[in-house]
Amino acid sequence: MNDHDRAEQGGGAPPVRWTEQATSDGARAGTLVTPRGSVPTPLFMPVATAATVKGVDIGRVAGTGAGMVLANAYHLHLRPGEEIVEAAGGVARFMGWNGPMLTDSGGFQVFSLAKQVKVTEEGAFFRSHLDGRAIAFTPEASMRIQERIGADVAMQLDHVIALPADREAVADAMDRSIRWAERCRIAHQRPDQALFGIVQGGLDPDLRAESAARLQEIGFPGYAVGGLSVGEGPEAMVATLRATVPRLPADRPRYLMGVGQPADIIQAIGTGIDMFDCVLPTRCGRNSLVYTFSGPIRLRNARHARDRRPLEADCPCPACRHGRDYLRHLFLAGEMLGPVLASIHNLTFYQRLVARLREAVVAGRFEAVARGMLDSLLAGEERG
Repeated sequence: MNDHDRAEQGGGAPPVRWTEQATSDGARAGTLVTPRGSVPTPLFMPVATAATVKGVDIGRVAGTGAGMVLANAYHLHLRPGEEIVEAAGGVARFMGWNGPMLTDSGGFQVFSLAKQVKVTEEGAFFRSHLDGRAIAFTPEASMRIQERIGADVAMQLDHVIALPADREAVADAMDRSIRWAERCRIAHQRPDQALFGIVQGGLDPDLRAESAARLQEIGFPGYAVGGLSVGEGPEAMVATLRATVPRLPADRPRYLMGVGQPADIIQAIGTGIDMFDCVLPTRCGRNSLVYTFSGPIRLRNARHARDRRPLEADCPCPACRHGRDYLRHLFLAGEMLGPVLASIHNLTFYQRLVARLREAVVAGRFEAVARGMLDSLLAGEERG
C-alpha cells in the first residue's frame, strides 16, 4: 500500500495529490497540491539538473511563471552529494527555490550513459562521467538518495532503452522496471514525499497496458509515462500516449517525462497528460533558437540583422525588451547575455504555452485552440 492509499484509509491527505477543475476534448485542467504549495496543471517544469537551471538565476526562473522545477538524483549524488543537500535543508532551500520540486531517479542515465552502464536485476552500475569511480544505483539506493535530497516528488528507478527496439528487449526492460517499482515502493519511507511510478513498454500498446495495470496493483499517488522521446518520432509518441493515458487513474497526476517540443506538449495535453519537463528551453536558448507562438526563430539568421521587432510583442520577458537585431548581435559577438536572454524567453514561452492551453480547457475549447496553435507553429517555422 502506498502513501496515497495509506493516507486515504487513515483519513488524512496524501503528501501530493491532484484535483480536477475541468476537462475538454481529452485534455484536463486541475491543481497539483504539494507540501510546498499548489501548482495549476497542465504544468511545465524547468530542468534544474544539478540544482540550477542552466544560465538562469532562480529568481528569473520564478519570474517566467514556473511553479515547479525538476532536479536529477544521479547528478546531485555525484556532486555536491546528497548529504550536503540534506544539510542545507533539502534541494529547494539549497538552490533558493520557493516552490514544489521533483527529482528524477537516475533512470534516464541508464539510457543516456549506456556505454558506461551495466544493468542487472540488482540495479544499474555506472562509471562516473566525472572521475570514473564506480556508482551503484539500485532501487533502494535511489530512494535513499531522493529522500535525503528532499523534493516533494520522487521517481522510481526504471530501465529506459532506446527505440526502436525488438519486443523482447522492450518487454524485459518493462518487467524489470515493474520489479524495481515494487522495491522502490518498499524502500521509500519519507511520509512528506510522494513516489511516482513510471509506465514503460516502448511503442507496444499491450506492454504499456500491462505496465500500467501492474503499477496500479502496487499503487502510487502519481504515474509517469517514461521511455518516450528516445528516437521513436512524434507520431509514434502520440499514438503510444493515446493507448496508455486512458489506462491511468483519473484521480492521479499524469506526467510525461522528458518530452518538450511545443507541438508534442500540445498533443500530449490532448491525451490527458498533466505534467512535463524538458531541457529544450535552455539548450535551444544557448544555441540561439527561440520559441514563439508563430514558430521558432533562429537568431543567427541574417534576416534578423536589421529587425527591430521583439521576439513577441506581448511577451513580458526581458529578452522581448530588445529587438531581434540586438539579440542576434549578442550571439554573433559571443556575449554571454545572448544565451541568457534567449533561455529566459524560452522558459517564459513554455509557461505561457501551458497557461493558454489550461485556459482553453477551462473554457471548453481545447481542440480548437490546440489546432490553431499547431497550425501557427508549423506555418511560421523558420528553416536554416
